[in-house]
Amino acid sequence: MKNHFLKISILLVCVSFLSACTQYSHSADEEKAEDKHIDFLYNFSTNSLDPHVDSSYVPLRAGITETLVRLDEENLTIEPWLAESWEGEDGQHWTIKLREDVTFQNGNKMDAENVKASLERALKESVAIQNALKIDKIEADGYTLKITTTEPFPEFVSELVNPNVSIIDVTEEDIVNKPVGTGPFILKSFTPGSKLELERYADYWDGASNLNSVTFAFNEDANARSLALKSGQVDIVYRPEVESLESLRAQDGIEVESTATFRVHQMTMNMERKSLQDVNVRRAVDALINRKKIVDTILLGYAEPAVGPFLQSLPFSPSYKQSETGTDIAVKYLEEAGYSLEKGKMQKDGEPLKFTLLTYSARADLPLIAQVFQSDAKRIGIDVEIRQIDIPEEYMASNRDWDLATYSNLTAPRGDAGYYLNATYHPTGALNFSGAEEPELTRIIDKLNQTVSQEDRAVLAEQAADYVHDHVINSFVLHPSTIVAYNENKVKNWVTTRSEYYMIINQLDVK
Repeated sequence: MKNHFLKISILLVCVSFLSACTQYSHSADEEKAEDKHIDFLYNFSTNSLDPHVDSSYVPLRAGITETLVRLDEENLTIEPWLAESWEGEDGQHWTIKLREDVTFQNGNKMDAENVKASLERALKESVAIQNALKIDKIEADGYTLKITTTEPFPEFVSELVNPNVSIIDVTEEDIVNKPVGTGPFILKSFTPGSKLELERYADYWDGASNLNSVTFAFNEDANARSLALKSGQVDIVYRPEVESLESLRAQDGIEVESTATFRVHQMTMNMERKSLQDVNVRRAVDALINRKKIVDTILLGYAEPAVGPFLQSLPFSPSYKQSETGTDIAVKYLEEAGYSLEKGKMQKDGEPLKFTLLTYSARADLPLIAQVFQSDAKRIGIDVEIRQIDIPEEYMASNRDWDLATYSNLTAPRGDAGYYLNATYHPTGALNFSGAEEPELTRIIDKLNQTVSQEDRAVLAEQAADYVHDHVINSFVLHPSTIVAYNENKVKNWVTTRSEYYMIINQLDVK
């Protein structure tokens, strides 16, 4: 009997032990699954996640929201995303068929009524979106949208790539802090100006991510971003400090990627300022920009000098030579404008020529470009006051107490010239910070908006870019490469895109 109880006791101990082992095994597996996490560090911070007005496009970049169509970056064409197909032969009456397998992250269906509500909210919240989309009427039926524009607008669908036209569930209460979209990641928490905590959306229509979670953090200090990757605090860094790239590459396990983008660093000119209303003063400003020096010393070669707003490799970019540059050329233009150098100051009618130059630190190279310009201008007697600002779009739109601004702009994020020309040079453009209102240029842009043929559109885009170049409405400094560094021993399937829109996607994984 004692032996019988002894055997039962031993058996119970073994069962308990095996059970504990099994529980430990499951626990370890669960811990491993939960360990699939990416820490991503971005260079722009934001205090709002409202996708319809957020100029940093964080909701889309973080994988929370999506748009009806997206850019095929290889072919520079538009491809379906939340929309399955579209047609609009006359360029004014559009029929858009939506995918029927998409849900918002709260489980609600993404049907035509919900998409209509999202588009209408975007139009209500943003004058820029009103001007860009030119929508007169939206009708919803099941999973079909019928949209009528105020005028024939052949490139209407390409404007739906804009992150500010992201589709969200507008019935949610706190869109500023917790938008609900259709993307692969659900927003769990948001600390304004600091970070987002994201969690995999298990019912994502295009296949749930293998990642369990992502931290999307902000730091506008390029050196701090580089140090965070070196120390292992983060896994991916967007735009690390250029000076740190050699040491990053030398560190085992760090991959550095660089790709040409559709971006230009430009010197935006406030055409409402009296001195800059003279084209020769604008030509002098342009001549003072030492592009090669800036590319070689500030960007360390990770850029190419700009002649105009568009990369020369794009089909709608004009072929023209870079204007003459140098302090002697700048002085010649200023003399034509009636200025002369007296007692070390460039002046006209006893008034010295001065510029207030805006810049911002989120793009580390822009303040350095401002300093180079300030130094070169001083050599010919022009005082330049550099003023640091935080959010350039907000400041330049609300204030006219400045002359120049180092600004960085995506010029072809839709694979077409229309976006940049409309936004930057049309009187209704959301990014027309120069205050340009040139009837001839506006006429060309309006004609471009109503032209279907890609060949004819390219001709009109060249005409517009030529006009901007000839009249020096803004100067173009360089086309920077987008640089991303990451832990190659951990990160899998990262893609550095030319449009800079698509970052935290469902294919992103860890090894």
